[in-house]
Amino acid sequence: MLNRTDLRGQVPTAAELRATLPRAEYDVDAALHHVRPVVEAVRDRGVEAVLEYTEKFDKVRPTAVRVPRAKLTEALAQLDPAVRAALEESIARARKVHAEQRRTDVTTTVVDGGTVTEKWVPVERVGLYAPGGLAVYPSTVVMNVVPAQIAGVGSLVVCSPPQAAFGGLPHPTILAAAELLGVDEVWAAGGAQAVALLAYGGTDTDGAELAPVDIVTGPGNIYLTAAKRLLRGLIGIDAEAGPTEIAILADETADPVHVAADLISQAEHDPLAASVLVTTSVELADAVDKDLASRVAATKHSERVAEALGGKQSGVILVSTVEDGLRVVDAYAAEHLEIQTANAREVAARVRNAGAIFVGAYAPVSLGDYCAGSNHVLPTGGFARHSSGLSVQSFLKGIHVVDYSEEALREVAGRVVALADAEDLPAHGEAVAARFGGSVR
Repeated sequence: MLNRTDLRGQVPTAAELRATLPRAEYDVDAALHHVRPVVEAVRDRGVEAVLEYTEKFDKVRPTAVRVPRAKLTEALAQLDPAVRAALEESIARARKVHAEQRRTDVTTTVVDGGTVTEKWVPVERVGLYAPGGLAVYPSTVVMNVVPAQIAGVGSLVVCSPPQAAFGGLPHPTILAAAELLGVDEVWAAGGAQAVALLAYGGTDTDGAELAPVDIVTGPGNIYLTAAKRLLRGLIGIDAEAGPTEIAILADETADPVHVAADLISQAEHDPLAASVLVTTSVELADAVDKDLASRVAATKHSERVAEALGGKQSGVILVSTVEDGLRVVDAYAAEHLEIQTANAREVAARVRNAGAIFVGAYAPVSLGDYCAGSNHVLPTGGFARHSSGLSVQSFLKGIHVVDYSEEALREVAGRVVALADAEDLPAHGEAVAARFGGSVR
């Protein structure tokens, strides 16, 4: 079922690997053409434009953007107790992991009388997006809200598309998750128009202010991603998230049933989802294909899964050694990387590029999606080569506070003037010299 690329006996360069490895076609630039008019309309006409586009794209027109608080309380009261218990466990584990990420201020004494303090300040207001397309993602509410709360942001709003089936409100499980987390501000808006409203703010249909945010985080479709790109600068963003992806580095010790099940678990997200197996074992690849043949047909979203697994973004990469496999997965830089080899912990320790690494047979990506305590908002499309997943740091700004006494400045003044003159910026030096009668040693 999966396409195969045989790299055994070869040592491709990093550039060759980037060109060879499977990737989804995901042209954000092309989507900008469709998104720009939406963003400009929301900038100019605010909520009225948001509601018009919501009616066009989501086939429902909410009476207002902000969801009444009573609807959050009602959603939680009606939530399946088993789902509530699972969300509570997910929240508890996420809080435990993310609490360890909070940075503390550090003061360095550079010279007597001269210090530099790195001060960590939370962003004032953030917008957290939870998708609502092919699936509903209360877990993404958890993954966005927990690190923002631990960072200490001033205020936050959860944004999720309205659903015609629920009277123009976001999915009730999204509302229930927000209530469990103590979030009282939820907007019924999705896609590019939601990002634009978060960036520009507006006035709701009842006259209430919808305050703009400083950062927007959370995954979405290509149009939401294009809006993030267009508005970056006016707002900060976490990343330009593309289709989800899993890579599995496996040898002959891996269980093909586990591998097949995990490949399918990512493929069910989206027809563009990527499922990639990198293996030293042809026998494992054959066994995985055999298991996929029966397992795909039996899964709920079989058509979607089959399209994803059969797409150019998915496949098997055959390599000669685990060492070669490490080179391949580092070049691929997967959002999710599973290590199912002998000595999996040692192999995992050598990985440089991945959004998250899942070690051994009993740490599947599904665990990280919900209850590992890790964050599942992760870089896709090879961005893990240079970017990290969502964390407490995503909502903090580092500010240097410089505090020098007169004597500490006098001691280094000549160096400052010399460097200012070397850069032909004499006024920089004069700003120092003016403090000492116009001359410095």
